[in-house]
Amino acid sequence: MTSSELWSREAAERYDAEETGMFSAAVVGPTVDFLAGLAGDGPALEFAIGTGRVAVPLRRRGVPVTGIELSEHMAAVLRRKVDEETLPVVIGDMATTVVPGAFTLVYLVYNTISNLLTQDEQVECFRNAARHLLPGGRFVVELGVPPLRFLPPGQTAVPFDVSERHLGFDTIDPVAQLLVSHHFTRDGDDDHYRREASRHRYAWPAELDLMARLAGLELERRVADWDGTPFTQESEKHISVWRKPT
Repeated sequence: MTSSELWSREAAERYDAEETGMFSAAVVGPTVDFLAGLAGDGPALEFAIGTGRVAVPLRRRGVPVTGIELSEHMAAVLRRKVDEETLPVVIGDMATTVVPGAFTLVYLVYNTISNLLTQDEQVECFRNAARHLLPGGRFVVELGVPPLRFLPPGQTAVPFDVSERHLGFDTIDPVAQLLVSHHFTRDGDDDHYRREASRHRYAWPAELDLMARLAGLELERRVADWDGTPFTQESEKHISVWRKPT
């Protein structure tokens, strides 16, 4: 049993409309370019494929893609975009679910590894990625850097979006390495706001590198974004690539 929280039907139906920025060509284009370059002529496997934000355009690029998704409701939204034969999806958790075949690329985008709320499950996610990779294949993770440096003494919340239609902030438990992302989203044109919250286990890049070593993977590259900007102490997220030795 995974500790990941499950997307409801209502949340899945809203997802594409509320994440319009992440579906923009400016975001998806560099993401697909980066992943397609790593996949080469081989197939790719996406953990937590969701509604296919990245997988569908990657498949259109010519990369065969298979997905694993915990929420049947999210997978149902994806299925309206592309059929099962073109982009197969297996319902299950990304830490233990095994799909047929071997892949040149396994990837996790948009902080999704943090949905696994224990260190053990995150370690198993790396092992599951390694299990599916061909020798020389890569595992890619996109993950935010924990915003702890923005916390003054005694403060537990960090805002990440303050706009007309949305207020978002994270509350952080540094001992448990748990982050709760709070969202207040305006519905329609009235003053009614919908409140949602989701839990995440954050991890530092160095911790992920150790998980990769436990899975038999080696760090190949770490950058700050899909355009390849160098990763520095000021970076708010990282794209990390680990390679399975030949």
